[in-house]
Amino acid sequence: MHRSDSQILLQCESVSKKFCRNLKKSLWYGIKDSVAEIFGHKRDTHLRKHEFWALNDVSFEVGRGECIGLLGRNGAGKTTLLKVLSGLIKPDKGEVTLYAKVGGLIALGAGFNGILSGRENVHINGSILGYSKKQINQKMDEIIAFSELGDFIDAPVQTYSSGMSVRLGFAIAAILTKPEILLLDEVLAVGDMAFTIKCLNSVRNMMKDSAVVFVSHNMQYVSQFCTSTINFENGNVYGKYSEVSEGINAYISRQSICAAQTESPFIKITENCFLINEKVISDFEPLVGPKDDVSISFRITFLKSSVTSRLKIYLANQYNEPVVSFCVPDEFIISRNCKIRFPIGCLNLSKGKYSFIIGINDIDLNQNLIRVSNFMPFQSITDSYDWCPVLQQIYPSIVV
Repeated sequence: MHRSDSQILLQCESVSKKFCRNLKKSLWYGIKDSVAEIFGHKRDTHLRKHEFWALNDVSFEVGRGECIGLLGRNGAGKTTLLKVLSGLIKPDKGEVTLYAKVGGLIALGAGFNGILSGRENVHINGSILGYSKKQINQKMDEIIAFSELGDFIDAPVQTYSSGMSVRLGFAIAAILTKPEILLLDEVLAVGDMAFTIKCLNSVRNMMKDSAVVFVSHNMQYVSQFCTSTINFENGNVYGKYSEVSEGINAYISRQSICAAQTESPFIKITENCFLINEKVISDFEPLVGPKDDVSISFRITFLKSSVTSRLKIYLANQYNEPVVSFCVPDEFIISRNCKIRFPIGCLNLSKGKYSFIIGINDIDLNQNLIRVSNFMPFQSITDSYDWCPVLQQIYPSIVV
C-alpha cells in the first residue's frame, strides 16, 4: 500500500486476544487477571485450559483517506478486533495506537433504553459523546430527517422495529460522532434499499478525512469502499492484500459450497453429472474457462404417482443470488422418471464461484415440488472480475 500522502491514524501491532469456552473457568481467569493487574503483575499471555486465541498476532496500520476491509467467515475474529480497536476490550498481547478520535458504527441501537423515546435516547447518546443539550438540539432536526422516523421520534424505542432502531443509531453515529478513525461492522446489512444508499453516501463522505476499518460480508460494498484487505480465519491473518480484488478472490476461494435440497415427498434428483467440452468432470468445484462448453445432467425420479411438471434452472453466484435465468420452453414438460441433459454452452462469467438452482413445479396445482440450491458448484477462472456475468462487447454510438 502506498502511503506517501497519507497520515497514519491507526496502528495495530502484534495484537492478540484470548477467550475461554468454559463459563466458570472464564470467571475464575478473569478474577485472577484482575488481581494480577491490581498488584502490578503482568497478565498471563499463555493459553490456559479451555482458552483459545480469538485474535492471534494481528498487525496493520491505516492512514487518512484509506479503508481497510476485514474479510472472513463468522467467528473469524473481525468483530473482536473492532472491539479491541475501539477500546471496548483489552488485548492480551500487543498494542493499539490511535492518533485521532475514534468512533464506531457497531451494533447500532444496541444501547438504547426501550422505555424512553427516540428523542430522549438521542439526548442520552449525545451526552455520553460529550455534547451539551444545546448542541444536541441543534442537530436534532438533522438526525430526525436522516433517520426518517418523523413523529415516531417521540414514541418509546421498544415500539420500534429493528430497522427503525438501526436508522436512529446510524443517524446518531453519522451526524453527532464524525470521528477521524471510523470502525464499521456490518452497519449496512439492515434496512431498505433507499436507506442503505443514503448510508453508503454518508459513509463515503466521512471516509474522505478518516481512516476506516470496514467489516462486511457484502463483497460489493468491500470493492466500493476498501483500498486494501486483511483476510482472517480462526483469529489468524492468512493474507494481506493491497489489491482489493485479490483479497476478495482469496476470501471467496476459501468458501465451500454444499448443495441444499428441500425435502420433497414427490420427487428426487440424483445422478448429477458436470461436463466440460463433452468430458465428464468428477472434481468438486471444477474450473471453467471462458471458452469452455458446459453441460449438466441429472436424473429425476418421482416418488409418488407421476405429475405434469415443468423445470426451472438458474445460475447463482457464491451468495446464492441468481445472476442468470435459463429459458426452458413451455412445451418441455416432465411427466415420468427420466434423465435430463441441459446444454449450457459458453458461460463467459466473471471470476468467482457459481452454482445452479434447480426447481420443479407441478403445472396443474401450481405447486413447487422440489428446489435444489448450490447444485453442481464450479469456479470461473477468467481474468475478468465483476459482479455479474460478462456479456459480449458492444460498440455504442453518439446521437447528437
